[in-house]
Amino acid sequence: MPVKAVVFDVGNVLYHWSPRALYKRLIPDDQALDAFLADVITTQWHFQHDAGRPFAETSVELIAQFPQHEALILAWADRFLETLEQPVESMAPLVARLDSAGIPIFGITNFSHEFWQPFRAQEAHLFDQFQDIIVSGTEKLIKPDPAIFKLALQRFGLAENEAIFIDDVAENVASAAANGFIGHHFSDAGALEAELVRCGLLA
Repeated sequence: MPVKAVVFDVGNVLYHWSPRALYKRLIPDDQALDAFLADVITTQWHFQHDAGRPFAETSVELIAQFPQHEALILAWADRFLETLEQPVESMAPLVARLDSAGIPIFGITNFSHEFWQPFRAQEAHLFDQFQDIIVSGTEKLIKPDPAIFKLALQRFGLAENEAIFIDDVAENVASAAANGFIGHHFSDAGALEAELVRCGLLA
């Protein structure tokens, strides 16, 4: 079956994402910054938002553990967009080429439902080219759960293996490949472009 659509992850595929990008502006000492990111604003804590928990709940719990860091914890919501520093190199033009070629473009992202809307609005120039984007925090399904990929096929109107899914996390790519997608483990725009050419999506 020919590949006819492209499904992108967002963080570290389309936009560089890192909590350090925000907190390096707020914690000038490198050692203190490393400790804060290792012990307070951890990946495990943040992933609760991607799974659908509201910041109002998670922040109260975290501040109870680390009351001395209340202002820094609250900055996560106030300045979250600063964790998304800049577009990944050469990816916006690649999306535009797919759009110009009439290729349907979709997204599946692990992202807080609260923070997604302001980010989506800020980056409308890119995301307006997408037909639909599944946001984990809205659906309360998080990659690599097979259910999020099954939902995507249904909602995007795709048959199995009609779309290539691009993600920087190998576990997510493997789950997508086991649940109806052709998987591409993202490293850079050049390797992805070559894969899209191989799939017949770009000349």
